[in-house]
Amino acid sequence: MSKLKVISEKSLTNNSRIVGLLAQLEKINTESTESDTARYVTSKILHLAQSQEKTRREMTAKGSTGMEVLLSTLENTKDLQTTLNILSILVELVSAGGGRRASFLVAKGGSQILLQLLMNASKESPLNEELMVQIHSILAKIGPKDKKFGVKARINGALNITLNLVKQNLQNPRLVLPCLQLLRVYSANSVNSVSLGKNGVVELLFKIIGPFSKKNSGLMKVALDTLAALLKSKTNARRAVDRGYVQVLLTIYVDWHRHDNRHRNMLIRKGILQSLKSVTNIKLGRKAFIDANGMKILYNTSQECLAVRTLDPLVNTSSLIMRKCFPKNRLPLPTIKSSFHFQLPVIPVTGPVAQLYSLPPEVDDVVDESDDNDDIDLEAENETENEDDVDQNFKNDDIETDINKLKPQQEPGRTIEELKMYEHLFPELVDDFQDYDLISKEPKPFVFEGKVRGPIVVPTAGEEASGNPGNLRKGIVRTNVSPKADESDKKPTCVDLAKEDIKDNDRTSQQQLGDQNRTISSAQGLNNDIVKALDRITLQNIPPQTAPGFTAGAKKDYSLPLTVLTCTKACPHMATCGNVLFEGRTVQLGKLCCTGVETEDDEDTESTSSVEQASVEVSDGPTLHDSDLYIEIVKNTKSVPEYSEVAYPDYFGHIPPPFKEPILERPYGVQRTKIAQDIERLIHQSDIIDRVVYDLDNPNYAIPEEGDILKFNSKFESGNLRKVIQIRKNEYDLILNSDINSNHYHQWFYFEVSGMRPGVAYRFNIINCEKSNSQFNYGMQPLMYSVQEALNARPWWIRVGTDICYYKNHFSRSSVAAGGQKGKSYYTITFTVNFPHKDDVCYFAYHYPYTYSTLQMHLQKLESAHNPQQIYFRKDVLCETLSGNTCPLVTITAMPESNYYEHICQFRNRPYVFLSARVHPGETNASWVMKGTLEYLMSNNPTAQSLRESYIFKIVPMLNPDGVINGNHRCSLSGEDLNRQWQSPNPDLHPTIYHAKGLLQYLAAVKHLPLVYCDYHGHSRKKNVFMYGCSIKETVWHTNDNATSCDVVEDGGYRGLQIGTRELEEMGAKFCVGLLRLKRLTSPLEYNLPSGLLDFENDLIESNCKVTSPTTYVLDEDEPRFLEEVDYSAESNDDLDTELVENAGDYEPSAQEEVLSDSELSRTYLP
Repeated sequence: MSKLKVISEKSLTNNSRIVGLLAQLEKINTESTESDTARYVTSKILHLAQSQEKTRREMTAKGSTGMEVLLSTLENTKDLQTTLNILSILVELVSAGGGRRASFLVAKGGSQILLQLLMNASKESPLNEELMVQIHSILAKIGPKDKKFGVKARINGALNITLNLVKQNLQNPRLVLPCLQLLRVYSANSVNSVSLGKNGVVELLFKIIGPFSKKNSGLMKVALDTLAALLKSKTNARRAVDRGYVQVLLTIYVDWHRHDNRHRNMLIRKGILQSLKSVTNIKLGRKAFIDANGMKILYNTSQECLAVRTLDPLVNTSSLIMRKCFPKNRLPLPTIKSSFHFQLPVIPVTGPVAQLYSLPPEVDDVVDESDDNDDIDLEAENETENEDDVDQNFKNDDIETDINKLKPQQEPGRTIEELKMYEHLFPELVDDFQDYDLISKEPKPFVFEGKVRGPIVVPTAGEEASGNPGNLRKGIVRTNVSPKADESDKKPTCVDLAKEDIKDNDRTSQQQLGDQNRTISSAQGLNNDIVKALDRITLQNIPPQTAPGFTAGAKKDYSLPLTVLTCTKACPHMATCGNVLFEGRTVQLGKLCCTGVETEDDEDTESTSSVEQASVEVSDGPTLHDSDLYIEIVKNTKSVPEYSEVAYPDYFGHIPPPFKEPILERPYGVQRTKIAQDIERLIHQSDIIDRVVYDLDNPNYAIPEEGDILKFNSKFESGNLRKVIQIRKNEYDLILNSDINSNHYHQWFYFEVSGMRPGVAYRFNIINCEKSNSQFNYGMQPLMYSVQEALNARPWWIRVGTDICYYKNHFSRSSVAAGGQKGKSYYTITFTVNFPHKDDVCYFAYHYPYTYSTLQMHLQKLESAHNPQQIYFRKDVLCETLSGNTCPLVTITAMPESNYYEHICQFRNRPYVFLSARVHPGETNASWVMKGTLEYLMSNNPTAQSLRESYIFKIVPMLNPDGVINGNHRCSLSGEDLNRQWQSPNPDLHPTIYHAKGLLQYLAAVKHLPLVYCDYHGHSRKKNVFMYGCSIKETVWHTNDNATSCDVVEDGGYRGLQIGTRELEEMGAKFCVGLLRLKRLTSPLEYNLPSGLLDFENDLIESNCKVTSPTTYVLDEDEPRFLEEVDYSAESNDDLDTELVENAGDYEPSAQEEVLSDSELSRTYLP
């Protein structure tokens, strides 16, 4: 037996040893054994904890009682050495285990026991230094893990104990250091911070903080960390300002900057900056900083640090402080209301528009006298003890989670009698097609019998239309304003093209298109050819006879005006293009170039007056573009400023460039460089030119005559640029116009620039943007259209600009425009451009422009080119807008195979798909996606034919024509966001919404509720393509099935690219393809697709979303982490970062970041 006992003792593991020691210690606690034994056991445990990680894991493992035993012993023992041993054990445990072990100690009640021990130890005289050092060290480590630590410390009286220890031991760094660390933890609680400030902690810390010294640098670092945390309290910050500590901090910073030549004390220098950053959160602190010449000091020191990459944290923090302290300026405008005024027929009773109209004329709405609200401080005295119990509920305003609110209202908004007004917009529900030339003829005509087979639904909102349905259609179409007859006398002279060639070529093109359309019979059905067709979705559908080269058939689109090609320098700024036009108006073409066409070195050197030279030889030109037709449509487009000029890109058209445009890689530190250049304006004011070179508010402003000054213009459809100020020789501040009848929504821009010189870097700053971030920070570039490039056969918008960034500036927003909030700032989009041609005329835009006149032109071209035997196409007028423009309504479906009874039944019972777009004018990509949808639905693709045979498409392609025409970003002429008016639209203020909703109500009344309603949008900050539904809950409630909010798949071919019009139109086409999937899911028995098509479809459309909450589904990829330590939030003064991270610096975005698209990627959602 004795032999076996010896063997078992030898095999005793370390784990069993620690378990035995803990059991022995627990026995000592219960039996109150002599302190010598407890001292011996705890010393053994300390030795094991110091030497073996396995022991530390065992003591903090789940289910282990080791921590309870130690804390119980610590609470009950009276022996000093036992207490010190246990404290040392706890230090070992929390030091090596990270946050998890500290949290474990807190969960076992360690915070309260240690605070009580601190109180008891403070009553002993003399104080035991070692005991105080150990207690403060452990509390400083576990305090951040205890949410109630600040309250516990205050209740136990620990604040004053620690503070008094520092006061009495300033010459003892070993004791002061852990005490300062604990003071920093205390001050995370705002009540504690104010209490400590009243007891002189700020003054005390300035006795420790001082000029450059090689001694006690660690203590200096901790003291600065503590000071920065304490100064986050406005009370303490004001105390520091009153005692002149801002000047002291600047002086100390300069001293450390000068003497720290080897940059070994970077963290101390950053700690000083962090204290300055905290104290300048209040207005008094910013004023003291300016008075102490802080802007110049930090500017000079940060410029000296630029050469050393490891000092970037100092540069970035200095930039933050300077930007915050830059004096707030008012925008140099007479008013932030739009330069254009439109008198509303009805003034809203409430809302922002009503407030705008009620403002007295003498009220200055540009800026408030006060730029923040920090003078009122009710911080500490009024705070309650449960400040840590604040319930932090994060609400997503875009998602409605109350299922009761999501159920559709049962009572109709309008009576059936009121809805009869929409009956004429649905002739397809009553037409018998007797007078149509259909593809096939059946012997039996369509007649209604007593008993109808199948679910035939006849509209009940009114009587059926009788007579010739062709006349009905003709009457409706004629409600559009169309060019008058005898146009030959009124044709603009500068767009007088080679008409005979054009007509012949156009006729040939249409003939070929018609022949091609007629070769496809609607009776063909779906076969394996559809799979191939899906795989090569074409957006333009160019006839094969005219596609190669595109020289003959496309001459109408790309031939240039003769007067353009013979233009000389003597031509005026704007050459009048017409004399006798509609309603006495003249239409001018935007200024071209004053040097004629620049021929490429490797191109033909034939005469520049040759029309052939300007022909564009590309393979996928915009077949829907017609410059002559565009001019005629512009004449009838009504704008508030009564524009008489036409922008050249809109007249000439845009084709997608034949190359990909990758996401721009952002240079390191570009933003801080731009901000530093802005700060130079304040420091070196004499270098600023400050000359107005363009001003909509002052029509009599003097146009600069100097040849090296750029000239600007935005007086054309969809244009937006209000004012331009020359800052430096080649730098300009640009101010955008607000939406009409509004005082904000500045984001969309579209303007013309001329008078440039090649090889010069021009910087443009758009200084009154409002969104808190932008894709311009993540590789998106603005768009530019060069007239010279277009004349040289490159008529396309391209992404341009370098050194692009988007950041908060020093221009203050009025509280009137900021929803009553003071202290809001505008944001700057800045970019630098080198123009390739001298005296070119270039246009810049936020996104690819798509005007109202362009839409009308495209619709007319679609109508004239379609095959009426195969495609049922109607273009009606939904209503007139506030300014008298027509809102088009498009109907697309397949013609019935014949006027036979069963074919008419199938036609009338097709489900409706309701589509709309462009309710927000600045989201131009929605129109390009809609263009892709329209072209695809009108194409010869077999899948498109299948869609037409399956659905009736009712489309409102532009819900906000007035906003688009007048260059608004979000609102209509009523000054309101139309997408927020669906609940109760006003027929006088929101006619397009009112009548679009009426169409839906009419369809519901006649039992034809749409299967799908999809509204195309854009998003300024999100990437990729995504869908919003009303709610996931509502979707599930309606279908009693699982559903997801997105059915899109990432296409690897777009990775790292900026999306262009070709891709946007492709999205519109692929959305249509997605409707095939919907058809199969909703009618599986009636719609049997070939297996090959379904396999392709599943590859094309897959779910790629993740669940982040029960009601929110989002795409995997959001914004990448941004590189620079510069605050983009709307409230830069709210600094939440209390940690000074060692080696903190800029973060550069990886070139492999998953960035798929530009700022305004299409989104579709139900309003």
